Amino acid sequence: MLAVGLTGGMGSGKSAVADMLVARGAVLIDADQVARDVVVPGGPAYQPLIDRFGDGIVAPDGTIDRPALAAVAFVDEETRLELNAITHPAIGIAMIQARDALAETDKIVVLAIPLLTAMHRDTVRLHKVVVVDCRIEIALTRLVAQRGFDRSDAEARIRSQISREERVKEADYVLDNSGDRTALEIEVAKLWDWLTAAATPAQV
Repeated sequence: MLAVGLTGGMGSGKSAVADMLVARGAVLIDADQVARDVVVPGGPAYQPLIDRFGDGIVAPDGTIDRPALAAVAFVDEETRLELNAITHPAIGIAMIQARDALAETDKIVVLAIPLLTAMHRDTVRLHKVVVVDCRIEIALTRLVAQRGFDRSDAEARIRSQISREERVKEADYVLDNSGDRTALEIEVAKLWDWLTAAATPAQV
């Protein structure tokens, strides 16, 4: 197995790259999906969230009401950190378990992690880190046109992330997604060739 960390800023096209890699045979472990899974009823973060933030975050069907949770958890930096202290370890454990379940295979396993840091290379045991990159203006245009963001909101969210320079510094491979869909297909084909070569001989 080759464990590949995939990251990129908002609007970079990370999800599109992940989908294209899956189409070529990669196995995807998506941190965003895992984050939703750990807060379902019975999930490892479900009851701790209720214990900390109260029954008001529970929807009528028993699930976590995400807007209600956001309203109380993002009040200030302290409550945001408390939320992260509950959810992040649960997400990390679930991703490591999913990775380990594939350890004896010959798969290229893509772990999509929006806030990937140098620490993840050790904790999730990544063999390679791939960063999807584009100019900030292009990312802003995509967020507004394709995802319906207000431009000022999109700008604020991008500013709150780590810089492009910091993100790229951790990369073994930088994929430029400044072009259209056709250009991205070509870039992903190159990345797949690189990953396939890196996986031979298979990593352990």
